[in-house]
Amino acid sequence: MAAGAASPRERYRSQVRAEIKARAWEQIATAGASGLSLNAIAKELGMSGPALYRYFGGRDDLITELVRDAYRSLADTFAAAADAGSGLSGLARAMRRWALEDPQRYFLVYGTPVPGYRAPDDTTATAREIMATLLDVCAAEDPVGAAGDVGADAADATEEGAPAQADALEAHVADHRHWAGDHPAPPHVLRRALAYWTRLHGVLSLELAGHFTGMGFDPEVLFTAEVEGLKGRG
Repeated sequence: MAAGAASPRERYRSQVRAEIKARAWEQIATAGASGLSLNAIAKELGMSGPALYRYFGGRDDLITELVRDAYRSLADTFAAAADAGSGLSGLARAMRRWALEDPQRYFLVYGTPVPGYRAPDDTTATAREIMATLLDVCAAEDPVGAAGDVGADAADATEEGAPAQADALEAHVADHRHWAGDHPAPPHVLRRALAYWTRLHGVLSLELAGHFTGMGFDPEVLFTAEVEGLKGRG
């Protein structure tokens, strides 16, 4: 066997784990993440409960794998959109496509928390990677300061008449920027990214939950209008 190649045993284990995760997503689609049952999955796969626990140590271990997969998928989607130079509008469209492709995946990471479950630190790191990409793109399209100069102080980045005084939210996020990790974005870029993140998730969550059904308009048109409206804000 070539160096680094997976053994038949390893390939089999990987295949079984993938099957377990696929059944878990099916369960989540019908009963939600809180109703996930490893014993039910084992029965569907013709395995005993103890046999399945050789692949996942428990419900939380399985949920963690699903959360990791979901965050990794969105992080890669964001990175691809940013690398393509699609800007904030393209990033927003990529997020909407990703969410519509698999609403259960979206709700697992951005919906109601699973009772009693706490995600490990590495999932938080991937979530920050997603936010870092958004901050990078917001900084590159910064209408206030020089594009790309994300390390400058916000007050120094307002040479063309933009208000030098930060608003209340801007001042607040300047002092509460833990969510941005070690990204050097100035306060006005943090505020802009936060506005994008919350507004886009608000529209997406309502759409995916079916709250626009029967209202007689196209949610994509609303989503696009929100994106364009946010683009014009400094």
